[in-house]
Amino acid sequence: MCRHFAYLGDEESIGRLLVEPPHGLYRQSWAPRRQRYGTVNADGFGVGWYAPGDPAPARYRRAGPIWADLSFADLARVVRTRALLAAVRDATLAGADAEAAAAPFASGRWLFSHNGAVAGWPDALAEVSRALPPRDLLALEARNDSALVWALALARLRAGDDPGQALGDTVLDVASAAPGSRLNLLLTDGETITATAWGDTLWYLAEPGRRAVVASEPYDDDPRWLTVPDRTLVSASREDVLLTPLKDLAEDLAPAPNEEPRT
Repeated sequence: MCRHFAYLGDEESIGRLLVEPPHGLYRQSWAPRRQRYGTVNADGFGVGWYAPGDPAPARYRRAGPIWADLSFADLARVVRTRALLAAVRDATLAGADAEAAAAPFASGRWLFSHNGAVAGWPDALAEVSRALPPRDLLALEARNDSALVWALALARLRAGDDPGQALGDTVLDVASAAPGSRLNLLLTDGETITATAWGDTLWYLAEPGRRAVVASEPYDDDPRWLTVPDRTLVSASREDVLLTPLKDLAEDLAPAPNEEPRT
């Protein structure tokens, strides 16, 4: 389906994070090692990064394969950042949205990516989408499942949910409406990384006080990479990484025996 990657840590060039590693996201666009669905991620790519003193990230997105974009190679060599989210895309369905369909999606300080697919799209999410204000639906960047999943998560963030609750609740709602969906979500504000493992591979590498990386698969053979169990929420900062089973969130949302259901 896709491969994605988020980084918090010491300042590095985009190229050092994505292009130079022997199995980095750049190479994963044509030779992923652990991708379960699809083999080549050539239907677009995107990079979002944070510059010092500016909470709103910059983005560079294209509709074609990352290896064919010579401008990206030049940009990646010189642009440096302490926080980044990037993705390469294998489209589930062909569409006409070009680079607008490529992650990362953005709003304010947030960057977001979805690795997976919503089963039964678009019919399966017809009811779930009714929870969104009409303006949010009209403002979708693209007509694909990832853009709608982002809108659902963003609505929760705007309502005041913390990132973990926003992604966890979104995954549970979408999975309930569309069983069999693959919902590996990735979110950052430049200070934290929040992710879900739901149906596809996810790994993390942590060096407390220096860096945290969350990615679809390792970019090298460092033995410190750890796999994230399926149906798990990841909350990472430069200091630590916390894993929470998503089933615990489901239990938290369930009403107690004598409690009125939440609305």
